[in-house]
Amino acid sequence: MSGLVALVLGGSGEVGQELVRELINHPSFSRVVLITRRQLELKSDKTEQRLVDFDKLDDHKEAFEGAQIAFCCLGTTRGKAGAKGFVQVDRDYVVHAARLLKEAACPHFNLVTYSGANKNSFFLYPKTKGEAEAMVTELNFPRLSIFRPALLLCERQESRPMEKVAQIVVRGFDWRNKISVGTDTVARAMIINALEPQSPSKSEEECKVEIFQNNDILRLGID
Repeated sequence: MSGLVALVLGGSGEVGQELVRELINHPSFSRVVLITRRQLELKSDKTEQRLVDFDKLDDHKEAFEGAQIAFCCLGTTRGKAGAKGFVQVDRDYVVHAARLLKEAACPHFNLVTYSGANKNSFFLYPKTKGEAEAMVTELNFPRLSIFRPALLLCERQESRPMEKVAQIVVRGFDWRNKISVGTDTVARAMIINALEPQSPSKSEEECKVEIFQNNDILRLGID
């Protein structure tokens, strides 16, 4: 498999950055398109940045065309954006972008959510992630891969004191990575899975949904 065009939503976050690096260095991908709201510093001839206003995505439909594989790593925090802003980014932006990709005939959509995603949860974070999963599933992509990592081990760009404490504690005793995973592992798992040959589906209209829990991500991403 060679010459694939990958589209990345959320290339400035921790998982997104690792994913873009992996895609750039992987010989199977000839072009990496980033959908961003601001210009990012990238030094690669394989990358193309398409700037959009996420509040007016319908004005940027052409930016979502031509992708053979799409990866969505969009996300923010309640502390940074507030409850309303968190839902807007982690659910509404994700679903709207996915819809535009489906309309542009993208055959494979990859979504990073959370190990506790549950649309029926009483808590904002898992509920929002679960709702995003359910709404994207309803779009009926030919292939949808949902990745549910546990606590992400990485150096955050913004300050998250409680998560930092959790990372320090987890690194000390979670030596078998039961409740944590590195962002580089998540990125590799997404790419490895995307490149795996698929058996013919029973029907062209059939939607294939794959859900990868933390242990599945570790199995794929750690060689």
